[in-house]
Parts: sequence; C-alpha cells; structure tokens
Amino acid sequence: MGRPATEISLPEARALLGVAANATAAEIRRAYLEAAKTAHPDQGGSPEAFLRVMAAYRRLEQAAPANETPAETAAHPRDARVLEISPVQAWSGGHADHRLKDGRMLRIKLPVGLRNGDQVRAGDEMLDVVIRSEDGMLVRGDDLWITVAVPPRLLAEGGRVPVVTPIGRRILWVTKKAGERRLLRAPGLGLPARGRHPQGHLFVRLAPRTGALDSAARVLLRRFTAAWAA
Repeated sequence: MGRPATEISLPEARALLGVAANATAAEIRRAYLEAAKTAHPDQGGSPEAFLRVMAAYRRLEQAAPANETPAETAAHPRDARVLEISPVQAWSGGHADHRLKDGRMLRIKLPVGLRNGDQVRAGDEMLDVVIRSEDGMLVRGDDLWITVAVPPRLLAEGGRVPVVTPIGRRILWVTKKAGERRLLRAPGLGLPARGRHPQGHLFVRLAPRTGALDSAARVLLRRFTAAWAA
C-alpha cells in the first residue's frame, strides 16, 4: 500500500510546487496558489491532487523559517494588509492573531459569516480577508464546499451519507444522479447571511474513499465538531 497523499517529504514538496530550497515564504505561497488552481477538482484536477498540493504547502511552510535568516524574513514579510483565515473561522467567527506592519501582534475578533474580500479592523488599519482552503474545505462566494470520502458503492447505488455542517451533523441523501455527478447541494447550509451577503449553500463533493481522503474527512469532522461545540 502506498503512502497517504498527505505524507510528503521536503524534496517532493519543493518539486511539486516548483520552488527552490531557499525559497521565501512569499515565494512558496505564490507557488501554492498557482498549483492549487490547477489541482482543484473544479479546474480539472482531483481531490487527491488537491490534498497533495495542500500537504506540500504545509510541509514547506513549516520549513520556511529554517531557510531564512532574520534579515531575509524581514525583507520578505507577509502582507500585513491581508488577514488569512480558515473556512471554519469564516462561518463561525472567533478570533485570529495578526502581526501589524510595526511588528505588534493583535488578536482580532472575527464576526460570523466573513467572505473573501470583506474587511476587518485591526487597530487603526483595515485588513482584507482571504479565506484559505483547508483539509478539503473551501469557500466560494457565499457557499461552503467540502469533500467527503464515501464508499464507491454509495456513488453507484445511492444512499445516505452523514455530513457535519455548520449547524450540526446532517444526514444527506445521495441519489444515483448525485452519485454520478459526485456532488450534493444542501440549500441554506453555507456561510451565514451577513450584511449584503445572503445565506450561502453547502456543496458536498463526493470522492471515492481512499486512505488519504478518508483521513482528511476525519480531520474535517473533528474541526467542525470542535467549532460547533465551542
């Protein structure tokens, strides 16, 4: 049995994203965003490829500080005007830590239902919100998209699939047509309405179960459950 897609070495991660061993954090992130566009299932990629790109990014992000001297890190800082949050933080709110241009660290209170492009205040500054993809979960407009691993038989014959949503665990029905399309739509279960933004929908992409995808689904289940219980 091969290794899970989420297990990746540093050389493999660099090769996958096409970055050098001395790449800065900013260069790694740019390479990740380009690779993620190609690997995403909606752009002709696959769930496995998308998970592997995310795993490569995490592996390189963890190693990036060791590749840079303090002077190099200061010369290539993260964009202080951008606040990057997870999809769970987007729908549940909470808090996020952010370092300002002057080096100060602030804890920012996040409202429920943030979208890409929204702004939040950090001290005297306004930050642009960017919602990253995480563990097979992403935000598109008002909608929340997740990937759930299911038995191949369910895709062929239909049946029920448990999905943990922002409002708790739900049982969704997979018709044969939905199984063929490998996509479910659950109206009203996406990001909460906020200001000019309407209530979003939940789209569940159904992927044949493999070791890597099953693991990612369990991680997603734990994240949702923890956020729901908080």
